[in-house]
Amino acid sequence: MKKLFTFLILFNSIFAFCQKIELKSVTDSSQIFKGEIAGMPVTMQLNYKGIVDCSQYQHFVEGWYYYDKYQKKIALSGIYDHGNLYLYNFGKKQKQNFKTLQEKITSPQKIEKTDSIAKTLKPKEIIEFKNGNSGKEIMGNFYLGNKIHDAKLFTKNNMIYRFNNYLILPNNKKINTFDFIDKHGGNELVSYKSDQSGNRILLYFERTSNFNACGMCGASDGEKGYRVLYFTSTWNYKKYEEFLTESCLENIYETKKTTTKSPDILKFKIEKTKTIPTYILTVDTKNATVLKSK
Repeated sequence: MKKLFTFLILFNSIFAFCQKIELKSVTDSSQIFKGEIAGMPVTMQLNYKGIVDCSQYQHFVEGWYYYDKYQKKIALSGIYDHGNLYLYNFGKKQKQNFKTLQEKITSPQKIEKTDSIAKTLKPKEIIEFKNGNSGKEIMGNFYLGNKIHDAKLFTKNNMIYRFNNYLILPNNKKINTFDFIDKHGGNELVSYKSDQSGNRILLYFERTSNFNACGMCGASDGEKGYRVLYFTSTWNYKKYEEFLTESCLENIYETKKTTTKSPDILKFKIEKTKTIPTYILTVDTKNATVLKSK
């Protein structure tokens, strides 16, 4: 019996190790949220409709919401602004007035006046959610005529446009790098390794430096490098480390790749910048490790 038990443990360990690790990139341009208006359960769907000016974090949205009890869709359109949502129902003139709103709001300065501009179009309903909420809910207000009601979304993240990188792990686990690394995506799976210290995944990444094309390093694809993700023996996520080989934000440009005797070993010499000394990155693709040395 003891031998059988030992065999089953060994078999499960081998099975888990042999399961393939995958990375799937999925770009979302639409989100469905659950929430409440005046204490009544609601469902809301918002679709990305293009950036206002320069920043991916400032874009137009269009969609609908309904009260779960009745499930009659009520049109919405408006602005997503760095976590703030300004949503309007214009009644029979929904498409016409949304087009007018898009024509009037053309810059970050105009976004600051979204509410006053929208009110000139006489919306029948207004829903606003403000950034800065903590916890698992985003609080806001619902305006109907002279009445104001509490509103909330049952989420801590109301971003509409998302670059998801899903890592499919053994034991039917799945994690999204969007949730714990950054919002930019751009990861590629290089290799993974299991040993006595646990499990590791090596990723290569190339991503935009700044979602704001008008800001510092805007629209630059200058952030490149490797990430090592660490997991327990049962594939519970622990932490990650990031190693840059090129960066507009960190002024890393003069990286030199050197050849090695092994095809599994990559070496990069990162030249000195104003803020960092020269260092060497040794990437071991077979063992999913990256070593930083002088």
